[in-house]
Amino acid sequence: MELAVVNVQSRIWLRRGKGNLTINGKDYKKYFSTDFNRNEAYLTFSAMNVANYDADVNIKGGGVSSQAEAIKLGIARALVTHNPEARADLRKWRLLTVDARVKERKKYGQRGARRKFQFVKR
Repeated sequence: MELAVVNVQSRIWLRRGKGNLTINGKDYKKYFSTDFNRNEAYLTFSAMNVANYDADVNIKGGGVSSQAEAIKLGIARALVTHNPEARADLRKWRLLTVDARVKERKKYGQRGARRKFQFVKR
């Protein structure tokens, strides 16, 4: 399953297993440095009480937080393909919702996306 969220590209494979999450060849506890990102990435497994799948993830791009969010969404989508009845529970936990916010582009004649150059009177 392929997924793209805010310039993050991830591929997730679910296999029968013991609930292990491997990201780019590392365990998710070693890949993410903060507990928040670890919990975010593993949220789908813990919310659904699914411990009989292993997830192998290849991910690149974006920041660490957006990678954790992309992994959460990818695992949820992969679980729906394996078990369509789980869709309602995943919706209840808002695990199938994509955060569509992206950085606004810089406009011509401005200093930034919305910031203007300073006005000079004389």
